[in-house]
Amino acid sequence: MHAESLRRSTPFVLQIVGYKNSGKTTMVTLLTKLLKQAGYTVGTAKHDAHDFTMDTPGTDTWRHQEAGADITAISSSARTAIISARAEPLSALLTHMQHVDIVLVEGFKQEHYPKLILLRSPEDESLLTLTNPIMTAVWPQANPRLLPHVPHFDINDIPAIYNHLLTHL
Repeated sequence: MHAESLRRSTPFVLQIVGYKNSGKTTMVTLLTKLLKQAGYTVGTAKHDAHDFTMDTPGTDTWRHQEAGADITAISSSARTAIISARAEPLSALLTHMQHVDIVLVEGFKQEHYPKLILLRSPEDESLLTLTNPIMTAVWPQANPRLLPHVPHFDINDIPAIYNHLLTHL
């Protein structure tokens, strides 16, 4: 399927979930590149379990946040960013991405969108109880007992993972 044949009223959302160091960010970046090469518009969202700093100290928006702004937006001819001083649910983040074909979400494990579950070791198999798995990617040392109805791929077989993803678009 090529991007021209995909024109949904809302983007397809795929969650990439796994525990720390399972390859989530790498998977998101590799799939993003492949989807962009095929002509899709792609949004990404990430859940961070830790506090993060996005704005550079000393910039105007950083100064706005330091002064106590609850939400700060910046827009130029090429980019827009919104910095909020509170956690936002995935649904709120997705409202800003209605213009794309697909959104790749890193994390937000408990949301109910289709998932690519990354399993690094047998201990990670508890992730298979999450809702809506459409496929799993397995590290070579893992060898888990996979759900029979969930396709699984070697973590390094990016073309197979990508092609399976395309069947859901």
